Amino acid sequence: MLNTLRVDLLRNALLAAAVMLAGPAAAELKTGDPAPGFTLQATLAGDAFAFNLDDALQKGPVVLYFYPAAFTKGCTIEAHNFAEAMDDYKQAGATVLGISADGLEKLKEFSVSACRGKFAVASDADAQVIKSYDAKSAFMPHMASRVSYVVTPDHKIYYSYQSGSPDEHVPRTLEAVRKWAAAKQ
Repeated sequence: MLNTLRVDLLRNALLAAAVMLAGPAAAELKTGDPAPGFTLQATLAGDAFAFNLDDALQKGPVVLYFYPAAFTKGCTIEAHNFAEAMDDYKQAGATVLGISADGLEKLKEFSVSACRGKFAVASDADAQVIKSYDAKSAFMPHMASRVSYVVTPDHKIYYSYQSGSPDEHVPRTLEAVRKWAAAKQ
């Protein structure tokens, strides 16, 4: 039992280190690049549904944020930050979607607790969307790195930001969404 506990602690420490160091395997998509379309199973406040990017873009810009793993320290902080800013995103006409390679059942819990039921998170278990957005972790290729995008209704990348720290993703993407909205008025 003690050996099993040590193995679990070591595995969790290695996962935490990989999440902290997670960076993209390749450069993220750039401003003006086409945003790949996708449909993923998602959850909002624990309720599962199919999230389709094309459908969401008909309502306005979409903030896609890729994160390494639900319930890790940085990802929980980032989810709380997005949840706190949801009224501001909605006021600017934006939808927010978090994407990780976590399974849907785990994300159902995460969407209730960390996301506070305020925005959806999607499961990309085979990491195909993660790969199409150049958001694969260099250290853990089956996981996402921490990359955020603002995608506009014309299916273009308007803004991208990559940082292992969860702190600046919300202020930077919110500023980009507001800038885009102001230019449309």
